[in-house]
Amino acid sequence: MLNTEEFGRRLASLRRQSGKKQREVADELGVTPQAVSKWERGLSCPDILMLNELSSSLGVSIAALFNEGEAR
Repeated sequence: MLNTEEFGRRLASLRRQSGKKQREVADELGVTPQAVSKWERGLSCPDILMLNELSSSLGVSIAALFNEGEAR
């Protein structure tokens, strides 16, 4: 099971792969860049209702947010 730190590292990696900055992801989701930063540092997690938007923003499946080996 993925903990918040592992999820944060995964999220940061996927964001960088997508070529987006934290501010871009934040703007697309209607949150602050500080919120995205907290997610990536494992200090908090996005609301479950945001996972679809988050995965779409990064161009990956929801499963890919949680599984390192999951294809884009």
